[in-house]
Amino acid sequence: MSDHIPSSLSAGTVDIIPSAELAQKLATGRPLTIKLGADPTAPDLHLGHAVVLRKLRDFQDAGHRIVFVIGDFTVRIGDPTGRSKTRPPLSDAEIMSHSATYFEQVGKNS
Repeated sequence: MSDHIPSSLSAGTVDIIPSAELAQKLATGRPLTIKLGADPTAPDLHLGHAVVLRKLRDFQDAGHRIVFVIGDFTVRIGDPTGRSKTRPPLSDAEIMSHSATYFEQVGKNS
């Protein structure tokens, strides 16, 4: 890892691509805006989300702004190839319900 990226942000990573660009942006001293998008395919976030959410928290703790985007396009059409039964299209009500639980799970703990 680059010496210009704080260890709190690089810890637990294998690669930062492009690391020079991240170091340059951090060197400005301005807070970054970091976005993560997720499709509300299921009502709950899963273990696979935990790794990236933890890293987002590291950036947030370092003073950066985190934006969690809950997208709905893919979940509205399901798996367009028709090969995956685990990604069926969802109704508007299901999408809204799943989105609400994502918001609760990612939101601030009081």
